[in-house]
Amino acid sequence: MTIPLISICIPAYKRVDQLNRLLLSISNQTFTDFEVIITDDSPDDSVTRLCETYAEKIPLRYYKNSPALGTPENWNEGIRKATGRWIKLMHDDDWFLHNDSLSKFASATVEAKGKLIFSGFKNIKGNENDGEKIKLSSIRKFLLKQNPVSILSKNCIGPPSVTLFERLPLMEFDKNLKWLVDMEFYIRQLKEKSIFYINEPLIGIGISNSQVTASSSLNPKVEIPEHLYLLKKLGIKALDNVPFYDAYWRLFRNLRIYDISTIKEIATSIPLPKSLITIINFQKSIPSSLLNIGPFSKLLMLLCYSKSQLFR
Repeated sequence: MTIPLISICIPAYKRVDQLNRLLLSISNQTFTDFEVIITDDSPDDSVTRLCETYAEKIPLRYYKNSPALGTPENWNEGIRKATGRWIKLMHDDDWFLHNDSLSKFASATVEAKGKLIFSGFKNIKGNENDGEKIKLSSIRKFLLKQNPVSILSKNCIGPPSVTLFERLPLMEFDKNLKWLVDMEFYIRQLKEKSIFYINEPLIGIGISNSQVTASSSLNPKVEIPEHLYLLKKLGIKALDNVPFYDAYWRLFRNLRIYDISTIKEIATSIPLPKSLITIINFQKSIPSSLLNIGPFSKLLMLLCYSKSQLFR
């Protein structure tokens, strides 16, 4: 059996129109040393029937999950079934922007051994023909290289669809997360690897209200437990990184949480570190109208950070 260079792993769920767009973009790729793995959580056979139409167009293997696995375990299922040397995880509502997109990812593997490859992308809403180009800034690239935990302040890599990574044993996304799952994965990867960035938008990212982002953003019942879980997993020393610390400052500010008991009610099983208690108590004493002024909030964050470092 010939091992393909790239396994394109697609966790699917009902969105057949978007999935068809993705499969069409795959069938148009000039690079052909790949396999497609589709793991399907759909309650009906709509994805099954679509995959049958592509059976002779691309090297595709389809698997129906019973019961449904959910996010991100459906992602992991595709990776487990992959045979390629590199994994190209693609969400079913994303797609390759150009016919040579996969070829450019494949070319990068030649000099990116042991690195996390990712490209620029475009955020595209609905049926728009074009969208917002997202590229990695020099500042964010520097911060990412200095300490990967800085990505929590801004996901400067992007969604998993823009990445390409080597398939290694026991390499999975953390099933305890869904909102921070990609950033936790990147942090874990970049503790052992450096980055290889393709400075060109190669992937279209479909933006819609059906995504996990829409149901999780600014939802304290999702964001608070996941941020506390991530901090516990990384260790309290991660808060020494200013961008990482700033992510928790903005979390409490944006959720308007000024009471420790509110957090304890939401995340009953995870202890609240003193550094985070300091943030809550500090913000409690500042009028919200001032906290929402960007530069002023940033200055207050640095003052609070200094105080936390002094009294640790």
